[in-house]
Amino acid sequence: MALGRRQLVSMVTVLLCLGFMVTALVNYVAARNLIREAIIGSELPLTSDNIYSEIQKDLVRPIFVSSMMAGDTFLRDWMLSGEKDLSKISRYLMEVRQRYGAHTAFLVSDQTDNYYQADGLLKQVRKDEVRDVWYYRVRAMDTPYEINVDPDMANRDELTIFVNYRVLDFKGNFLGATGVGLAVDSVRGLIDEYQSRYHRTIYFVDKQGRMMVFAGDHRAGNNIGEMDGLKALAPDILRDTEGGTFEYRSEGTNHLLNVRYIPELHWYLFVEKREDEALSGIRRTLYLNLLISVAVTGLVLFLVSVATKRYQDKLEAVALSDKLTGLANRLALDMMLQRDMAEHRRTGMGLALLLLDLDRFKDINDAHGHLAGDAVLKRMAEAIRTQLRDSDMVGRWGGEEFLVVLKRTDLNAATLVAEKIRQHVAETPVIYGKDRIFLSCSIGIAVLRDGDTADSLLSRADHGLYAAKQGGRNLVRNSE
Repeated sequence: MALGRRQLVSMVTVLLCLGFMVTALVNYVAARNLIREAIIGSELPLTSDNIYSEIQKDLVRPIFVSSMMAGDTFLRDWMLSGEKDLSKISRYLMEVRQRYGAHTAFLVSDQTDNYYQADGLLKQVRKDEVRDVWYYRVRAMDTPYEINVDPDMANRDELTIFVNYRVLDFKGNFLGATGVGLAVDSVRGLIDEYQSRYHRTIYFVDKQGRMMVFAGDHRAGNNIGEMDGLKALAPDILRDTEGGTFEYRSEGTNHLLNVRYIPELHWYLFVEKREDEALSGIRRTLYLNLLISVAVTGLVLFLVSVATKRYQDKLEAVALSDKLTGLANRLALDMMLQRDMAEHRRTGMGLALLLLDLDRFKDINDAHGHLAGDAVLKRMAEAIRTQLRDSDMVGRWGGEEFLVVLKRTDLNAATLVAEKIRQHVAETPVIYGKDRIFLSCSIGIAVLRDGDTADSLLSRADHGLYAAKQGGRNLVRNSE
């Protein structure tokens, strides 16, 4: 009987031990799976999103600067007048590069095939030159710009992200291509920062599988189709642009990988983490701190989510506003114009555009300096805003040009508003130090017609502006 009791106690002890061991193993497996899912489903994609947002932020400014250059009256007039004074365009490109912190600034003329940059004439583009293929691609495309990655001949073939913007004359005819370049090293710096902050391995791969940008000497020059573990995944990753989450084993370690395609660069963004590194701390503390770990993980994810949302909101605000004047920038104006045109199609209410250009702005800069020029642009923005309704939209279109979108407005009403703005600008000089700077502006008007696109509407407003300039400046003209 006593033996039976000992057997029962032993059996209960074994059962309890087995129960604790099974529970602990189940908890460990469950925690490991949760951590894996968090890494695969949240952490790695979140890192990819943050890096992608940073890249977009770095690209928005070059796109805006290139757009401004393509619409710059000086640049177009210089090309149309025969490209006579090389020093003028060199000085212009140098100023763009220095003022906006660009790695390079360039202009290619379709009339002469000359390739200009800040140090002067670099070369002439040719159809049979492999390095000039980009120009003839830009020349034939329908979109206003493209982003590509090429070696920069003007900077010792340093790998550069170029924004190539089409330049059109005042009638919409192709004149050439202009824009700025962003050094790939800035993207490499971003990778270093993220690897240090989040302890992930981050690199970029092109469509042929070659590693293009990475931190330090990480797999330098390798092709993922030849790398241990990754070579089995390479065909699936490079086959399409969907990206996704993958797993592979290399050097005895399991790797968790998130891949995202970046269409602006035509590259894949790889963010990976070693599973052993992610689980080492959990193995040591799982039994005593499982509930605390889950709570902290939830809190961290919540804080990261809140911080990411705030950051994205701030990024959107920066991306859609002009830093100098506080007005909407060209990107924001494009979006709002599309929205208002869609509303016009639904309601039939009138819609008009005013395209304003500050007269002889270059003379102001030359006479009083660029800081005075900035003060004049701010004053111009204020002068326009005071003459508009709350429902109207005004933004800086580029350089010294401003665009006003007037909702529920016909040609007569738009003309009255334009005259009020023109007169107000002319009657209100800018006080800069001891100087009184008198201003005037020319204004082109276009009213939305059935069948209009944003481009055709803007083109007619530009024609009106051109007519005002040709008529002697300080005038309002419409293209209707």
